[in-house]
Amino acid sequence: MLSRPKAVQLGALCYRHGKDGELEVLLITSSRGRWILPKGWPITGLDSWETALQEAWEEAGVRKGEPWRTPLTSYHTVKKYDSGLERDCTVWVYPVDVSEMRTDYPEADRRERVWLSIPEACARTDDPGVPDVLRLFADKMTARA
Repeated sequence: MLSRPKAVQLGALCYRHGKDGELEVLLITSSRGRWILPKGWPITGLDSWETALQEAWEEAGVRKGEPWRTPLTSYHTVKKYDSGLERDCTVWVYPVDVSEMRTDYPEADRRERVWLSIPEACARTDDPGVPDVLRLFADKMTARA
């Protein structure tokens, strides 16, 4: 039996340290109102980390940030289309240390965004693979400190 290969998207795990020094991550709403990480399809001519940074700008308003050049990890999700079709998708996640946000970004009228602690983001996200990614990220950041 023939099967379609998995789709690949590139995601940005945008982070900062809040006023109290606590690690915070950025979640945005999808077109269906689910809380997710910014992500999108590969862009011809851009490296994967550059695409993740571009998606962070377009979908979340991250104007300046320092992205990791190698992915933290990947997770599996199911991409749902308006037609009702579903497709397995692997999302490669690139952390981005955010230094500047804008309110006038390309998808500002279509998305909400929120900064949350790792436990809050794990509870809020609607994408089943994201909590494990966030916990792995928290462990990596603790090891770096």
